[in-house]
Amino acid sequence: MSKVVLITGASSGMGLITANTLSKNGYIVYAGTRSIDAKSEINKIKNIYLDVTKSDSINDAVNTIISKEGKIDVLVNNAGYGLISTVEDATDEEMFNQFDVNVFGLLKVTRAVLPFMREARSGLIINISSFLGKMGLPLLTHYNASKYAVEGIVDSLRLEVSQFNIRVHSIQSGLFATNFVSKGLVVNEDTTKDSSPYKNLVSHFVPIVAKAINEGPSPEPIANVVQNIIEDAEADIFIPVGTEAEIFVPLRRELSDKDFEIRVKETFGI
Repeated sequence: MSKVVLITGASSGMGLITANTLSKNGYIVYAGTRSIDAKSEINKIKNIYLDVTKSDSINDAVNTIISKEGKIDVLVNNAGYGLISTVEDATDEEMFNQFDVNVFGLLKVTRAVLPFMREARSGLIINISSFLGKMGLPLLTHYNASKYAVEGIVDSLRLEVSQFNIRVHSIQSGLFATNFVSKGLVVNEDTTKDSSPYKNLVSHFVPIVAKAINEGPSPEPIANVVQNIIEDAEADIFIPVGTEAEIFVPLRRELSDKDFEIRVKETFGI
């Protein structure tokens, strides 16, 4: 019997590519999206309305899948975005929204799926995290903090649910060519004003990040690793994928805090 996979944030980018990859390989894929009219590249993918910030939407989506399929074998928590702002400038709403999607939304969807996995005594939760859950960069403090939280969730949750034969993994993504710049970034207006005391940092650093994403490789490796985790019960718990992740995640372990900071500043010209 084919495994049933629910992917959040799957209308475009990494989520859609992952949905396409799994569907091509025989999985029953439900692509969670905030747009009812979102089109999939493969007709076999089942679009389902799912807004990770709305509990009713989450519960309706999960219950719909359970009623149709009888199970959810795999949850891929992919929905997320990044806030570009200094700590000084970020509004209460911007800070809350960053965590509402990247952290609270992830927890809400996980909470909704877990009872069914627990009852089945089988399940897999894959969180699409980031190498920025292991290191910091300027103007991304809130995004960094949200991804650090995701890493902590993986560490704790897997200890809670391993007794029910439920696995929990993190993919620490590097920078890939997706629509993250156009759709996945929110920029604080005050941070980008010419009058900002951070003007020089912003004018130097933001183009570096945008260029790295726009010119990065296609995110197929993320989709392939998701499939590998599903099919390999002995897969690593934390898996860095992509150039930045594969360089900086190991370095964070190997170097002292001071030496690592020097390396980051040199790399990004900070």
